[in-house]
Amino acid sequence: MSEKPKRQRFAGILLHPTSLPGRGGIGDIGAPAHHFIHFLAEAAQTLWQVCPLGPTGFGDSPYAALSAFAGNPLLLSLESLVKDGFLDQSERDSYPGFAADQVNYEGVVPAKSATLKKAGERFHERAGGETRKEFEAFCKRRASWLDDFALFMAVRKAHNGDAWPTWEPPLARREPAALKQARKDHAEAIEGHKALQFLFFRQWAETKKLANDNHIRIIGDAPIFVAHDSADVWARPDLFFLGADGQPSVVSGVPPDYFSPQGQRWGNPIYRWREKKKEVYQWWVERLRVNLEMVDIIRLDHFRGFDAYWESPANEPTTLNGRWVKGPGADFFRYLRDQIGSLPLIAEDLGVITPRVDALRKEFGLPGMKILQFAFGDDAANPYLPHNIESDCVVYTGTHDNDTTRGWYQKAGEAVQDRVRRYLWCEGANIHLDLIRSALMSTARIAIIPLQDVLGLGGEARMNVPGVAEGNWKWRVTGDQLNSAKAGMLRYLTELYGRGEPPVKPAGEKKEPRLDPDLAAEK
Repeated sequence: MSEKPKRQRFAGILLHPTSLPGRGGIGDIGAPAHHFIHFLAEAAQTLWQVCPLGPTGFGDSPYAALSAFAGNPLLLSLESLVKDGFLDQSERDSYPGFAADQVNYEGVVPAKSATLKKAGERFHERAGGETRKEFEAFCKRRASWLDDFALFMAVRKAHNGDAWPTWEPPLARREPAALKQARKDHAEAIEGHKALQFLFFRQWAETKKLANDNHIRIIGDAPIFVAHDSADVWARPDLFFLGADGQPSVVSGVPPDYFSPQGQRWGNPIYRWREKKKEVYQWWVERLRVNLEMVDIIRLDHFRGFDAYWESPANEPTTLNGRWVKGPGADFFRYLRDQIGSLPLIAEDLGVITPRVDALRKEFGLPGMKILQFAFGDDAANPYLPHNIESDCVVYTGTHDNDTTRGWYQKAGEAVQDRVRRYLWCEGANIHLDLIRSALMSTARIAIIPLQDVLGLGGEARMNVPGVAEGNWKWRVTGDQLNSAKAGMLRYLTELYGRGEPPVKPAGEKKEPRLDPDLAAEK
């Protein structure tokens, strides 16, 4: 009998690009991203997971983007723009200084936006013939979303960032005459936004190519719902349940539970899955096609909403009077498969998951998610404990919504800490390494570790607190933290547990693990 081939195991790091180093006050997708990719390769990682890459709106959250298609210009490398001739070196040199370990959005957003505006305007003055041809081809290929996005951003700026339902009614309702006049009035700004999108996609394509050339695939993220104040809803109001005033009639959220007695009111508009089935399905196809050009795999946020979602009246402050509504289910994923082909998707199936949701995920071969920080609240039957994790899933120590492992452990009660120590057979002094080892040694095919856990950071490095509107998404890694000692420690553990494809060493070279000082001391 022939031996069954062994399935490859993978390991990767979760780090959103805003958290990268860089001189612009926020991480960028130029040299800092390239340096991080080399760090991943040195650490034998084969995956890099990011949050949504769209332009951020309310609360600076990538999950409340102004577009489900566009890229975030704030991630553009100013150094690359100087190199390409769209910024002058003097403009880069006079750019204000910001802290290296936090994103000060109040200062960075206006400063970088003003600098990028110059680059967008100058693009049309200085772009060479070949670049201009590439730009024109880009605009033509992306016209289905780019034209509306650029107009939306220009008009929104002219209205001081106010939400689109507050604009003049003819413009909010997209009456043809009003749109024509707006395109004329804001022609220069529109072209500037198109140029910045072209430059974003070009810079990101270089970064993605470098990652893929180093055998690293990028995992992106697609929230099931989109922001109400977005180009998506303004451009296609017919796809959502909206009133005559442009406001949602029903909104998304989750029902009351033990943790949230009033439920969670997210406020996103709801798709008209049944009434506009063909149009909504095709919108999703276009969205995923664009996103799959930027990334190799997509994490579908709130996967259970495709089976059934919680819908509440928009005029109520809580979700107490909401109801479960059947989602598009398997019919939707069959359509995606027919249109796109294979579905390189990860299902975010956290929380209370019904057998139907689990069956939907398995029918289309989508791996689910397991979070080790959720594993120690009860007994040995907990589905997040490593001995209960199936192979076809993605295991995390924590995600962008969790505290860091050190922060989580420090805040956990003594009963949870005791279960952690007994299960992992550890003292807890290096809990981040204990949980990393547990994730990497598990049978899950994919293991993803937030960079904060690799670095052993505490709660001060937490990325997001769900339900808290402000103060999130600020943490940044500094260049000196991405060092060979950390890469060597991660490589040692990754290879020890049979994950990744380490680069071939020259013949005769002895490979010694470069242990992190914490790990060396623990040994």
